[in-house]
Amino acid sequence: MHSELGIRLMTVLTSTASVYLLWLILKKYAVNALAFILVISSILIFHIYGFITTPDAPLFFFTVLFYFFYQKYLEKESLLLTFMLGIVIAGMLYSKYHAILLILFTVVSNIKLLKRMSFWGIVALAAALYTPHIYWQINHNYPSVNYHLYDRSASKYDLSNSFLYIPGQLLMAGPVIGWFLFYSAFKVKIKDVFIRCLLVNCVGTFIFFFISTFRGEAQPHWTLIAFAPLVMLVLIRFKQTDDLPKWFYRLAYINIGLILFLRISVMFRIPPIALIGEIKSFYTFKDWAHAVKEIAGDHYVIMTDGFQNPSKYNFYTNSAKAFSYDSRYYRKTQYDLWPIEAAFQHQKVYYLQDGPSAATTDTLKVKAGKWYAEWVDDVRTYQQVSIDVANYKVKLAPGQADTLVLKLANPYPYPINFSNDGAKHEVALDACFFKGDIMVSSQRADSTFNQVLLPSAQSTLYVFTLKAPIEKGKYDLLFSIGTTPFTGAKNSRVIHLTVE
Repeated sequence: MHSELGIRLMTVLTSTASVYLLWLILKKYAVNALAFILVISSILIFHIYGFITTPDAPLFFFTVLFYFFYQKYLEKESLLLTFMLGIVIAGMLYSKYHAILLILFTVVSNIKLLKRMSFWGIVALAAALYTPHIYWQINHNYPSVNYHLYDRSASKYDLSNSFLYIPGQLLMAGPVIGWFLFYSAFKVKIKDVFIRCLLVNCVGTFIFFFISTFRGEAQPHWTLIAFAPLVMLVLIRFKQTDDLPKWFYRLAYINIGLILFLRISVMFRIPPIALIGEIKSFYTFKDWAHAVKEIAGDHYVIMTDGFQNPSKYNFYTNSAKAFSYDSRYYRKTQYDLWPIEAAFQHQKVYYLQDGPSAATTDTLKVKAGKWYAEWVDDVRTYQQVSIDVANYKVKLAPGQADTLVLKLANPYPYPINFSNDGAKHEVALDACFFKGDIMVSSQRADSTFNQVLLPSAQSTLYVFTLKAPIEKGKYDLLFSIGTTPFTGAKNSRVIHLTVE
């Protein structure tokens, strides 16, 4: 179904199935049914990703499936369980790379797995099923690897990322009883290999993402796979003590009441909850998409720095006419891989922004906010052109000039010409110097760049004479190809420049 229900239906079904599977896993430990209901109902992150469809939803489902089959596998090996675990692990990896943590911590918790022949059968099957993705990564120059290792890392440590991590996790566990759930889980007595697996995965995942805050922001939902073992550890601990304090029940009911208020507010658009930015977007973008469509017609719509709004436009108009122009200030997205960009070259496009510019001709006021737009004739962009260098760590003296050999590759099914002769929109190659998120200076290539002709699927070398900034320090350097009226794309990886 091409509707919100159609998108979210599988998420609702799989999240419901996940709760039932958790109950089946815990039956071995004879946990209290009321405690199970209260704990499951109190965890905020389960409510959020019980209907919102992101890669986290299938990841959580396959995670719970993994624990279900792994518990049985520990009790008795069989060909069927080997087969099922191989499929489930592949499903986790296809959902999100975070699954690697679950696999690693499970092996760490039970090193004896390495001595089982069936374990290597699981590894072989999962690897075989995952081979198409690995092959895709190789053919596309490892975009996911580059994103996670280079694009996502912050150049400067932000204390707030680490400071807010723990409160964020407590909130996801439950605004009122989250603290008690963590306390109970970490006091569990390890009485079998499966409980050890749960504890190592739970603690290991939370610690891993806390450490990741030293490289950048760790969003609260990234730890979703840790909440499955957290729930099971809490309930096992409750059964081990058999002395749950009465105040827990009162706090749990208050916690659930707050979550129900939140859910009802979302359902019926009750302020102030319904006015929160992320929640507000649930209601307003359908009308926004159709309002833009009325103006743009069948023309392509270009937006900047974000895949969410173009994706909403494409969904609500049932088209592939919106495109995200990922500038030098942003990062690469799926729009840097899809062939949408090639389809609108030298056409008239509608350029939509959330802020005004000197060329703004249209202003659109809708419930989704105020938007500014302009028409761009004979557009040309080079967002998917890749620029590589031999060395991504460079040291120069202040003001020192040096030559960098750039490898420019054309991924498009047509030749590209960087000449500005007779062109409506000029193209330029810039070396951009960043400190943190701020571009402190840039340097433009000389006119020889505009003589470069690049056949389809071919590459060429271009010598760029780079002059280091006068001020000493560490810079993030990247190369950007831009055409008016756009800012310029992020065509290279970050090069770490030290001026000393």
